Amino acid sequence: DVDRLDVTPAEKEPYLLCLARICPDKGQHVAIEVARRTGMRLVLAGKVESTPQAIDYFERHIAPAVDDKRVVHLHNVAGDEKAQLLSRAHALLAPLQWEEPFGLAMVEAMASGTPVIAMARGAAPELVIEGVTGFLVNDVDQMAYSVPLAAGLDPRLCADAMRARFSPSAMAQAYLRLYEGG
Repeated sequence: DVDRLDVTPAEKEPYLLCLARICPDKGQHVAIEVARRTGMRLVLAGKVESTPQAIDYFERHIAPAVDDKRVVHLHNVAGDEKAQLLSRAHALLAPLQWEEPFGLAMVEAMASGTPVIAMARGAAPELVIEGVTGFLVNDVDQMAYSVPLAAGLDPRLCADAMRARFSPSAMAQAYLRLYEGG
C-alpha cells in the first residue's frame, strides 16, 4: 500500500539499508562489505531465518560485524518504523545471491523515494529503472561505486515512477488488461 509509505526527500540520512530476512540468499555479507568500503553506516533490518544454514550464516558472517554503530541489526521492523527507515535511507542495498522472484522491499524503497542498488539478477532488472530509481550491478565493486551516485537521483521521480507501476490502482488496471486479453 503506497499510501502507507513516506516520501521525505529533504530528510535523507547517511545510512544504507538492507531490508530482508537474513540468510545467504539475501547477501547481507555483501552489504556489510559495501558499507565498509564506502564508510557509510548500514542498517540490516530483518529476522534471521530459523534454518540451520541461516543461523550459521548470521553467526559467522553477520554477527561479528554488528557493532550498533557502523552496522546495526534490527530484528524486525514494520509499520511507521519501516516506512521511516525506507524513506530516510541514502539507498537500499539488494545484494541478491539468488534469482529473487520479485523483491517487495525494493519496490517499497523506490516508492518511498529511496533508490535501490541491486545485483542484476532475478526480478531486479524488471523493477529498477537504471538512473531513475536506482542502479543494477554485477558485483561488490560496482555496488560500492554506485553508492555515491544514488545521491544524484531525484527522490520524487523515483517515488513517482514506482507508484505509477505498483500502486493498487495501477496493479488492478494491469491485471484487468491481462484478463481482457490486451
